Amino acid sequence: MTSAPPVHGVALVGCGGFGTFVLDAVRDLPGLRVAACADADRGRAEKLAARFGAPAHGGLDEVCALPDVDVVLLATPPAAHADASVTALRAGKHVFCEKPMALTAADARRVAAEAARAPGVYLVDHVLRYNPVLRLLRRLMDEQLLDPVRRFAFENDAADEDLHPGHWFWDPAHSGGIHIEHGVHFFDAANALLGSAPTTVQGTDVRREDGAVSGGGTVSGGGVVDIVVATAVHPGGAVATHTHSFTHAHRAERQLMRLDHGFAEARVTGWIPVHATVTAWTDDEGAARWERLPSRAQELLAVPGLRPHGGESVTVRVARDAGSAAPARGRGVSRTVPHRVDCVIDLGGEAAKQQVYAESVRAALTDLLHCATHGGTPAAGAESGLLAVAVAEAATRAGHTGTTVALTDVLPAAEDLSPAAEGESR
Repeated sequence: MTSAPPVHGVALVGCGGFGTFVLDAVRDLPGLRVAACADADRGRAEKLAARFGAPAHGGLDEVCALPDVDVVLLATPPAAHADASVTALRAGKHVFCEKPMALTAADARRVAAEAARAPGVYLVDHVLRYNPVLRLLRRLMDEQLLDPVRRFAFENDAADEDLHPGHWFWDPAHSGGIHIEHGVHFFDAANALLGSAPTTVQGTDVRREDGAVSGGGTVSGGGVVDIVVATAVHPGGAVATHTHSFTHAHRAERQLMRLDHGFAEARVTGWIPVHATVTAWTDDEGAARWERLPSRAQELLAVPGLRPHGGESVTVRVARDAGSAAPARGRGVSRTVPHRVDCVIDLGGEAAKQQVYAESVRAALTDLLHCATHGGTPAAGAESGLLAVAVAEAATRAGHTGTTVALTDVLPAAEDLSPAAEGESR
């Protein structure tokens, strides 16, 4: 007879749109009970709490004092994340923190140090670590169907339609800037897929012309930075390039992640990945292994806590002898790879984006609850969160100064951090 999972009381702090999204995504997890909702706007907390039959509170200190709250979900603005995380961890709570972990590497280090000694489990909401497409690609690398990533490139043409001139997003004191507020997702994804943190980062910032702010109005002292580019060099010569442009209409948004594996390329679409194509050149044994992937789709796409909707698919077509049988060479590697593989990973396309996003959040909290009950370190734990903030801070500095910034300038080498170690907890 299987015993019921322990019940964890969860409190949401920050009852805005995103906090509501998170609570709706996780509300039916086995062993979870909504115990409280808190917000500085008491009326907003009361409105959301009423949906779950939970009490409303005015802030973090109140919910940290509640004995029936085990997990604190932090969905406050970014500038509050570090102090709130430390407060909740010191109160003995488990913490699920929306990204970024903090606005600076120094504050992220402070949270990581507290998480290392606190009894609670800490997790930052880097949902890409729980995305089925990226999990599958990581598994194909582990199985050596794909070589390690030589080049990671992410291009993000994001919308600014809702970012009015006074929005906190444009104020680095509140958001940390684009690399910190948004880029940490993709610095973290690159670290996980490459299995390393970069050694150096270069950056470029682009400012709008004075007055060219979404929604009209002007910005004193020049336009806001709305396009940023960072190039990060990883050990072994792998390179990751990140471009973020907050300049588009919602309907014109587009995102592309490209992974160069040498003899293979993966192209992943959507900032919440829902579709990918892989083109690879392989030998006889590799062709046979690729052809077996569709029968393993359920296994390869599985993420604990993430519920598939049933429309996911992995399709593979192998064109045998599409190339010469003569050895092919690249970057000093020579192989006989005459067969071309075309693989498509589909979670349902753009229509599935919100479902995949919500389920990835659900998988992240599942990971936290599993570690809280059984021990272990979550895939998106404090060390990977600290590394992502450190790379983002290095990119921000590089863009401001026009210089190359070593990661050790932001995060001393004495830090024993390994992005691969946290990569997939279960």
